[in-house]
Amino acid sequence: MNDMEKTLDGANMQMDQDILVEVINGNSGRCVGSVQENGSADNGILVVAASQSSSLTAGGLYANKYLSRNGNLESLQNTNVEKAYGSSGVITRGSSCGLTGLLNLGNTCFMNSAIQCLVHTPEFARYFRDNYHQEINRQNPLGMVGELALAFGELLRKLWAPGRTPVVPRSFKAKLARFAPQFSGCSQHDSQELLAFLLDGLHEDLNRVKHKPYIKSRDADGRPDEEVADEYWANHIARNDSIIVDVCQGQYKSTLVCPVCNKVSVTFDPFMYLSLPLQSTITRSMTATVFTCDGSALPAACTVSVPKQGRCRDLIQALSNACSLQLNEKLLLAEIRGHLIYRFLEDPLILLSSIKDDDHLAAYKIPKDLKKTKFLQLIHRRGEQGAGNSQSNMGWKPYGTPLVSPISCDDTITRGDIQLMVNKMLSPMLRKNNAEYPGINCSYAPVATSNQSHVTRSTEFCANSDGADARQSDGGSLKPVTFQRLPLQLVDENNACVDLTVGEDMVVKLSSSSMSILVFADWSQKFLGTYDTSHLETLPEVCKYGHVSKKARTEPLSLYTCLEAFLREEPLVPEDMWYCPECKERRQASKKLDLWRLPEVLVIHLKRFYYSRSIKHKLDTFVNFPIHDFDLTNYIANKNSPCQIYELYALTNHYGSMGSGHYTAHIKLLDENRWYNFDDNHISVINEEDVKSAAAYVLFYRRVHSDKSSVSNGAYCTVECQNSHN
Repeated sequence: MNDMEKTLDGANMQMDQDILVEVINGNSGRCVGSVQENGSADNGILVVAASQSSSLTAGGLYANKYLSRNGNLESLQNTNVEKAYGSSGVITRGSSCGLTGLLNLGNTCFMNSAIQCLVHTPEFARYFRDNYHQEINRQNPLGMVGELALAFGELLRKLWAPGRTPVVPRSFKAKLARFAPQFSGCSQHDSQELLAFLLDGLHEDLNRVKHKPYIKSRDADGRPDEEVADEYWANHIARNDSIIVDVCQGQYKSTLVCPVCNKVSVTFDPFMYLSLPLQSTITRSMTATVFTCDGSALPAACTVSVPKQGRCRDLIQALSNACSLQLNEKLLLAEIRGHLIYRFLEDPLILLSSIKDDDHLAAYKIPKDLKKTKFLQLIHRRGEQGAGNSQSNMGWKPYGTPLVSPISCDDTITRGDIQLMVNKMLSPMLRKNNAEYPGINCSYAPVATSNQSHVTRSTEFCANSDGADARQSDGGSLKPVTFQRLPLQLVDENNACVDLTVGEDMVVKLSSSSMSILVFADWSQKFLGTYDTSHLETLPEVCKYGHVSKKARTEPLSLYTCLEAFLREEPLVPEDMWYCPECKERRQASKKLDLWRLPEVLVIHLKRFYYSRSIKHKLDTFVNFPIHDFDLTNYIANKNSPCQIYELYALTNHYGSMGSGHYTAHIKLLDENRWYNFDDNHISVINEEDVKSAAAYVLFYRRVHSDKSSVSNGAYCTVECQNSHN
């Protein structure tokens, strides 16, 4: 910048760009003094921001007016900041370090909270206050030429310097915006997304591996998990070796199973943090009404909890447990629309996400071992008066819920058989004290009336709930069985209705092209007086909001529960299909994660933000997370692993809603054994019981060692991080 005639615009000066100014002595040509942006002297180099060259510096002073002879502005700067911002209100023992706040540059609380948690991580504080420059990897094409690491190291040293003068992170913010434009400007951003970028960027800038070797991972091929896991970890360290890996990276065991050929693939992958879903985002309450085909019970609605990304087999299993399904029974799931069966959900791999909350489901109990079977669908219709009052204008429209019963294709079925089957299905709804049909009850009437007929049963489908035939026997001889003749219409293969009230001995010809046999039950007022059909008229929705959410708000959610949900087996989403090496096709495999190797510092992200129809929502669910004795020993798949107990030392909080919220950090100074609230430049003491809240967002845990030596966030201690590369 030698052309003194150029304007700042002509020189293409950018906001927050650093300017290097050398103050030269006219006689000796020697640098005589300098200050940095924070006002400290440093070897004859003056660093100021372009936009600050004639305005306030971090301390609120004009650099060109108040530069002392030795270039030191610290005393004036500290005085000015205390006047401008007031005391932080922190009462410390002596001159404690690590209680320096960060000024908010305009919606940068997301950055300030994440930085404070990283800065107060003991291993990072020691590392960046030591001579870390020798590990900077400027040749790494995945890194940022070491500039991010240098900027973070400089900021960390300022925050650990004595005193409580707030630091202006303008230079760091400029570097951040340069390498990650998504964080530029003054918009609010996600603190966890910034944290993920920082950890990854610092790792690449400080990667000790200058030339990454190409290593092809081998399949497990039946080898012990311990051997395969160590091999994967050694391959990972051969390419990725930094302080970030030493402190923050652990290892998953990932198991994929092909739903078609059952091929099992096991890999061991590194992780930087755990993103745990909250309960309301991983499970779903679903309601289905269970019907019997043998008349053994009235319909009953069952509400179960299933994985939100689960499949029909998960719902069927949950319903089977809820309705006490017998060993010789199974459930046939169907979606009901407009009082008709819209579809049978027979494929166990159908995603539950295809079933909407306002849909209606019916589950039919049927015998398990069925071969060559068709399903009789009993569709209920109710008469509606059309124009005029004549009986001929009566119309029949579907209502209620269809009933289903299996029919064997190998047997000869008569019209009387269908009458008997329908009688059996409807028997639980038969009114007990019926004046018109005194002989009819839930068992079949032994005495026929004028409205009943006699049929000799010829198939096995007339079995009672106890397995006995619904026919009278006396010494092995068969006797007629009585039943009520019902107004039924059978839809034949020509789509014509056949009256089943006559010719009960006539054989019904089953359609070869359809798996269903449609039978209409036309419920007249007289007929409705015989049966109580209220059990068929109301089919609940899959999920009715209100009562479940209210209960969820009152019950605390444990961090252990979130972890268990994260480790639960679930199918891959359709956008993330797995290529099966056996099938040679992409499959929607089931995936199971297990924890295998845990890091020194375990970062846990609570997934409070989620998208629904392109709108981002926030969950204010309170998660009960442990501060002390967070025991993960039982969650480690590696049984050779020692006890894994962690203690919380920092967390970020998010208050408010999306786009208009605010971030803070709660941090424990380990040498003081005291918690502080870091709210940008305001720092205050808080009680440990106030650390837990529904605002907790990212949790920082540190492994507890058996060595009880003193631990500090920023000073060296005897409990050292055991680096993986040693």
